[in-house]
Amino acid sequence: MKFTHEMIEKNIGWMIVLIILVVAVGGLVEIVPLYFQKSTTEPVTGVKPYPPLQLAGRDVYLREGCYNCHSQMIRPFRAETERYGHYSVAGESVYDHPFQWGSKRTGPDLARVGGRYSDDWHRVHFNNPRDVVPESNMPGYPWFAKTPLPTDDIRAKMIALRRVGVPYTDDEIAKAPDELKDKTEEDAVIAYLQNLGLVLRNVR
Repeated sequence: MKFTHEMIEKNIGWMIVLIILVVAVGGLVEIVPLYFQKSTTEPVTGVKPYPPLQLAGRDVYLREGCYNCHSQMIRPFRAETERYGHYSVAGESVYDHPFQWGSKRTGPDLARVGGRYSDDWHRVHFNNPRDVVPESNMPGYPWFAKTPLPTDDIRAKMIALRRVGVPYTDDEIAKAPDELKDKTEEDAVIAYLQNLGLVLRNVR
């Protein structure tokens, strides 16, 4: 059988197979090299794995779908870097599984929110966002302050993350439940947010 442009156009089966093949090869050519570039596989100087409280806060952040409205990706455009600071780099997110860059911005970008507001500001904001941002359409999360953090699963999470390359030590994993005692979901999410972007905060 001779492959001609006309034959492929008339045979839907062959066209599907060849389209899948072309897309697969193109995808591999784009994606595979990233696994071998230091800029995407090594952490930026100063980036450390999340401590247990921040890790628990990140899980609450994911559970509540915060990423549906807030990205954590600053693009390398002048308007973005002037507003938010240094653009996002892969080395900031090497310990994030999955990373939270995204592109949806119903609410402000959170990539550099760490240290921008006080813990008390965040507590008021979670209880009723309009108390601090009158035009906000974000719902309140008052139950964060009343919900204690579970301590029974944090070790398993850290062990799982270690299997995919996050360098937690045995000692850190053993002490993790103690660090979550008497903490609420609000404490955890605030700890997570207050850490975002600190490493590149002063880089321009």
